[in-house]
Amino acid sequence: MFIVENVKDIREIVKREKRDGKKIGFVPTMGYLHEGHLSLIRRAKEENDFVVVSVFVNPTQFCAGEDFETYPRSLERDSKLAQSAGADILFNPSAKEMYPNGYKTDVVVNEITDKLCGASRPGHFKGVTTVVCKFFNIVQPDRAYFGQKDAQQVVVIEQMVKDLNMDLEIVPCPIVREEDGLALSSRNTYLNEKERKAGLILSKSLFAAKDMIENGERDAIKIKDFIIKNISNEPMANIDYVEVVSAENLEDIKKLQGDVLIALAVKIGKTRLIDNIRIKIS
Repeated sequence: MFIVENVKDIREIVKREKRDGKKIGFVPTMGYLHEGHLSLIRRAKEENDFVVVSVFVNPTQFCAGEDFETYPRSLERDSKLAQSAGADILFNPSAKEMYPNGYKTDVVVNEITDKLCGASRPGHFKGVTTVVCKFFNIVQPDRAYFGQKDAQQVVVIEQMVKDLNMDLEIVPCPIVREEDGLALSSRNTYLNEKERKAGLILSKSLFAAKDMIENGERDAIKIKDFIIKNISNEPMANIDYVEVVSAENLEDIKKLQGDVLIALAVKIGKTRLIDNIRIKIS
């Protein structure tokens, strides 16, 4: 496998593979790969002939005061891990390559980006949709793979693909967790031992809420209040949001029915963690 840094080269490589009749799988990442990313790459390799993985810490999706400068980076490590999982090419463009001088275009998905993470991170999803749209145009994949941990991101990307008539399939993949339940994230590296232990309150609260639902609870407000109370018992936790919404369009719901998403964001110390569960209720 080799690393490609410019748009012209990755386009030529993908065109060559497509001429040979190969299906292209694409896994966009911000790097510092973990098992969650690797599960996406392996899935992409199973379902496609040629897999492109991007590693790009996208500056436009970070809000003021966030961790763009300190976000963990290790291209050599990422290259080895991506290759071991089945990637054929690692696309690692610079910010200047993606946003050259004179760049003036953004891609915006409305409404569903104003809630959940979008409410507390203004401009975040504009950065996400813009860079993902650019990657789709550059790589021209048949399928693109996204982790369900960023559930709102998946819904937003699916909406963009639908609205702009993009000719590719979005493949959401399950959350990968540590044995103790903590959802894998590159930002977990920020946590010290005490913070990491405190961070388990996210998944514990979600799993407890799932038990309530499986035992018949259908009141969304009761579920939400239960989770908030549970997390508030952890002294190191500072809740950003807890929401119970439709998994299809992120609309608030009062009664649990159909495809339900319970999503939350919580700061543990200085580290913002997100997690969710998705439940289908007949």
